[in-house]
Amino acid sequence: MKSVCVYCGSNAGSRQTYTERAIALGTQLAKEGLALVYGGGNVGLMGTVADAVLEAGGEVIGVIPEQLVNWEVAHRGVTRLEVVGSMHERKARMFDLADGFVALPGGFGTLDEMFEMLTWRQLGIGNKPCAFLDVEDFYSPLIAMVDRMVEERFLHPDQRADLWHGEDIPAMLAWMRDYTPAQASKWMDEKRRRSLR
Repeated sequence: MKSVCVYCGSNAGSRQTYTERAIALGTQLAKEGLALVYGGGNVGLMGTVADAVLEAGGEVIGVIPEQLVNWEVAHRGVTRLEVVGSMHERKARMFDLADGFVALPGGFGTLDEMFEMLTWRQLGIGNKPCAFLDVEDFYSPLIAMVDRMVEERFLHPDQRADLWHGEDIPAMLAWMRDYTPAQASKWMDEKRRRSLR
């Protein structure tokens, strides 16, 4: 693993702890020699994690749609800033550049990006680790919903186990380095699916 994509809020959130954990993650990425791939912004937790990596001597690659550059939220101090035409291009490019994905607290965009990576993993399009780095139980309700998906047989238990959730940054990165993708089928009733063909 050489690079990690971090999805997070373009706002800082209501708690100072969110900022502190973004700084801790950025610092740890640089310490472990992992490049940061992120959305290219200079605002909110996005700007915080990028600045932390840079301050610790690490590499930062930002990928940002032209529209957001025009809104003047692009981080001009990163190692490399790639400007793309759309949000779809941004997701694909970040997938190509990163060896794993981490979600810090954020809003719709953070969840959209992370769940697209999880869906690609489920469909066998990608095989890269995904982790929710929790801060003061921010993601606990979401993880409970994922567990409900398993209980209601919309998600295979092995694919739930394929997703890391916790607070320990070094443990998360160690899990990502040792990651082996689950081999479970997306379909819960494989025999029935085949019989319907």
